[in-house]
Amino acid sequence: MKTIFITVIFSVMLVQAFGQFSLDVSGGFAAQSYNEVRIPSAEGTAFDLYKDFEIQGPVLYYSLKLGYSFREKNHFFLLFAPLSVNYEGAAPFDIRYQNTTFLQGQNIDAYYKFNSYRLTYRRYIYSSDKWLVGVGFTAKIRDAEIRLTSDDISDYKDDLGFVPLLNLYAEYNINNWSVFFEGDGLAGGPGRAFDLYLGSKVPINDYLKIKAAYRMVEGGADVSSVYNFTMLHFANLGLIITL
Repeated sequence: MKTIFITVIFSVMLVQAFGQFSLDVSGGFAAQSYNEVRIPSAEGTAFDLYKDFEIQGPVLYYSLKLGYSFREKNHFFLLFAPLSVNYEGAAPFDIRYQNTTFLQGQNIDAYYKFNSYRLTYRRYIYSSDKWLVGVGFTAKIRDAEIRLTSDDISDYKDDLGFVPLLNLYAEYNINNWSVFFEGDGLAGGPGRAFDLYLGSKVPINDYLKIKAAYRMVEGGADVSSVYNFTMLHFANLGLIITL
């Protein structure tokens, strides 16, 4: 116990001396503009999960982001942002999906998952009394799945892959609160990915801030095994705890 106690105290002293931790806990509601699917890309039937089926219930989500800053300008972030959406409805036409054909009129339960795991490094390149601007890069792991089920038949496509992204951040301070923009994104090749925030932060004390933001996620891939592009909108409310 004495060793554990000394280790904890020493770790806290190191954080105070060389760096600072933060925890961003956010959540809210999500909505969609489209969710276009064709799997496989060449032989599959094109359909839109959002437009051709009904979303079941409100889409709730949350995210957890752990940050570590050192030498003022350097920041690392670990993000976990899960998302899943359920749909239901009659197939508007015959749908060939993977190795299964769902006939027109069949009732379909659809499941869409898109979980993000990210490691971001950001360096602030400009700071003043009003402005804070940073650039960096993000290593993203996407864990995606689309599943269609009807009666006793079911088929799915899952995908676990790596996506490199550019990271941008800008913040403008207004008296005791701030407006910020944060984005990960990259386009080119067989796909694109954009995750953009626009919001504000209000400090409660030296260790706690309230965050409110609009978040937009858009992107997808067009390769031989899958065609899927979607746009999602998020109402985001959260707390940022600084240690």
